[in-house]
Amino acid sequence: MAASTPDTAPAAPRVKRDRTHYLYIAVIVAVALGIAVGLIWPDAAVELKPLGTGFVNLIKMMISPIIFCTIVLGIGSVRKAAKVGAVGGIALGYFLVMSLVALAIGLVVGNVLHPGDGLDITSAVKATGHEQVSADALPPVDFVLSIIPKTFVSAFTEGQVLQTLLVALLAGFALQAMGAAGQPVLRGVEHIQRLVFRILSMVMWAAPIGAFGAIAAVTGSAGVDALKSLAVLMLGFYVTCFLFAFVVLGALLRIVTGVNVFSLFKYLAREFLLILSTSSSESALPRLIAKMEHLGVSKPVVGITVPTGYSFNLDGTMIYMTMASLYIADALGTPMSVGEQIPLLLFLLLASKGAAGVSGAGLATLAGGLQSHKPALVDGVGLIVGIDRFMSEARALTNFAGNAVATVLVGTWTKEIDMVRVRRVLAGDLPFDETTLMDEGRVTVADVPGTRDEELAKA
Repeated sequence: MAASTPDTAPAAPRVKRDRTHYLYIAVIVAVALGIAVGLIWPDAAVELKPLGTGFVNLIKMMISPIIFCTIVLGIGSVRKAAKVGAVGGIALGYFLVMSLVALAIGLVVGNVLHPGDGLDITSAVKATGHEQVSADALPPVDFVLSIIPKTFVSAFTEGQVLQTLLVALLAGFALQAMGAAGQPVLRGVEHIQRLVFRILSMVMWAAPIGAFGAIAAVTGSAGVDALKSLAVLMLGFYVTCFLFAFVVLGALLRIVTGVNVFSLFKYLAREFLLILSTSSSESALPRLIAKMEHLGVSKPVVGITVPTGYSFNLDGTMIYMTMASLYIADALGTPMSVGEQIPLLLFLLLASKGAAGVSGAGLATLAGGLQSHKPALVDGVGLIVGIDRFMSEARALTNFAGNAVATVLVGTWTKEIDMVRVRRVLAGDLPFDETTLMDEGRVTVADVPGTRDEELAKA
């Protein structure tokens, strides 16, 4: 009997090398070069803005199909529709509470700092403020009606996240009601999802170009001098966002789930870098969906919480509108009493929901809210236009952090999360596949319909 030799032994499986870390090193280098170009050649740097805009638009192109596939696969695998409703109700309740907490924190910091004292308002600044009012948010009724797409397909072509969410919910519930007859459709959607994520992984290689153009344009248009008089506001806002993300959200995450917020944010480090370089939280939305599923949160929770949170869980925007309102009031020499501040901020809380998905929604909502509630303050909006893009980075980072934490919390409250897998992923034992942005080896919802527990057991 011949003994087995090394030549006949089965070859060890080849481990795919993750080359994407070179991509994010390139992003960091591109950001540094963009800042340098913006400071040295500001006029030329402003002309580079289309590079950043083009990259963000490429990412936005993928958002609707990713949301649709994620929600359809998630809901189609759940036997009881009531579970989906429970997830949505818990998520919306949490979003409302955290928005109020963010407003309260911004209120306290703004009243302590008073960064707008002693500034002069010019005619040009007043005109700039009134120009922003034209981008006012939709009234509540029109906002609700805007969620309904004109056609089934237009939900994907008009780039409205909430319209895509509505169509995906209807399709998911329909497939759920079809039972076994809907399984071939679910498998087809699953293959489409794989295709979409592969396209997204290809698009991400354009990130350094987009980051270079976006940062160069912002630095070239604002410059250093434009930031000096507003340094207190910017610093206060950044510190407030940092404390909210790591203290408030971190404590809540630790108490409810036992997860360390630093470990979670380290896991999402590439997404934070992407947002910082593009100043858009939407650029990281598809990757957040993929990473939350890889982390161990169920598809229904991810599919409902993440897209809804991008419209309704805007913690950074809440802090921004609070501090900016107080800053403008102080700069105009008409500081508001606490009795005036609270109604205005509650109004802005509602107005911000109507601006969901609007480009530059933070500044537009602030101007529109002030025009409707306290018109005299609109004159001061022009003061913060010069640094709004820099502040929008902190807004976007905080909004993203809030939605990542919210997804883990909602998954815990609904018992739709595999905590063993969470700890293994955060410890680095189960690395995220940057090539496909999916877990190809995991069992899929189409393979085992209606049995999320089996999927978690085999993960």
